[in-house]
Amino acid sequence: MSTLDGSIVNVALPVIMQDFNVSMHTVEWVVVIYLLTVSSLLLPFGRLSDIRGRRWVYCRGFLIFSAGSFFCGIADNSSWLIAARSFQGIGAAMLMACSPALVVDIFPSQERGKALGMVGTVVAAGLTTGPALGGFLIKTFSWNAIFYVNIPIGIIAGVVALVVLKGGHGDVARDEDFDWSGSFLLTITLISFFLALVKALDWGFKSYVTVSLIGFSMFSGVLLVFYEIRKKYPVFDPSLLRIRRFCLPVLSALILFAALFTIVFLMPFYLVKPMEYSIDLAGYTMAIPFLCLFFLSPFSGALSDRIGTRALCTIGMAILASSLFLMSGLSASASFLSVAWRLILAGVGTAIFLPPNSSIVMSVLPANRRGIASGTVATARNIGMMIGVAQAGLIFNTVFRTKSGGETLTVYTKSMEPFFMAAFQYAMLAGAFFACLGVIVAFLRGADKK
Repeated sequence: MSTLDGSIVNVALPVIMQDFNVSMHTVEWVVVIYLLTVSSLLLPFGRLSDIRGRRWVYCRGFLIFSAGSFFCGIADNSSWLIAARSFQGIGAAMLMACSPALVVDIFPSQERGKALGMVGTVVAAGLTTGPALGGFLIKTFSWNAIFYVNIPIGIIAGVVALVVLKGGHGDVARDEDFDWSGSFLLTITLISFFLALVKALDWGFKSYVTVSLIGFSMFSGVLLVFYEIRKKYPVFDPSLLRIRRFCLPVLSALILFAALFTIVFLMPFYLVKPMEYSIDLAGYTMAIPFLCLFFLSPFSGALSDRIGTRALCTIGMAILASSLFLMSGLSASASFLSVAWRLILAGVGTAIFLPPNSSIVMSVLPANRRGIASGTVATARNIGMMIGVAQAGLIFNTVFRTKSGGETLTVYTKSMEPFFMAAFQYAMLAGAFFACLGVIVAFLRGADKK
């Protein structure tokens, strides 16, 4: 449900931008505020699931996510929609923080790669269905319908989870304290940093507000580390950073999603604007990389149980980097086949990387820290998505304004094509650079211990 929602919304952005008559820079917040909320709350909810039990957090997450979807659906302006997306993000954080830990709680260590590969298939099903379903719903009804589709799914899944998880591994509570101060410091660290990143173009890169927010984020981040070291039950355990086979896979996951979401965020605009695809065709096209996830994730997960994670993750990241570099060479008159095989490369690289990487991260920590591990993995994923969207939007809008003499992309015209394509190509090259860094980080994790 959460991946379905994410992929549907990205396809809908060009339509939402046109419906509310706002700029691309404004509609970017529909994605960013959701990811920012999720990223800020994943670790606190992961820790809460270690204390109260995963069932307690998980089932409430379905309720809040469904309610948030309703408020998104009835939004009649961009401000309302952005606020509703933040509320929806609270429920999504509760769901995402628990899911990997629930799976790892059940399966033995020698089968976790296969199990997480199956989870990858379910994730891919949501990502694959989202763009195609989103394009169909938007064309048949309106963009509001993409949020309403979550409501019955959320209610049914919440009721089923309430029954199925009762009395199992996910329904175990512990007598430990919740770290409210650490959760607050983590939240303001992330919010201040990403607010500066997203608004830097409006405020100026060297403006007092931008520099102050970045400085404040760094200060609160350092304070968080020193504070958490002294806590008996921290929301995030800084000692985990000393475990190379935990820290480097988490960092490489962050980098992969930063690179991947450069594609996920910008490609719908490229397909709908200069390529002049209909919204449903754009949706079907954006499903291509996620079809690769659907078919390849189980095989990648099972293979990692046999040969380890290092080689697979390094190869997967290298394939994604190649895809982004090749996308920077697309033109406004590219054929469908030219777009499709580049998207297939991105999907293959992601599918090879994700299940092995999740397996190693979730396997190196004891059971009573899997909630933190699960929350950390999900936080890294969402921070990566947010960095990808923010940097892609920042680079695209900066280059577009520079090339066009100060214009912003609100209503696209054919005369804007050279500016659009230049901005698109620079953003894709930046994504390729991220992925190249990821290749190095993925390799440096070292060989898996038997």
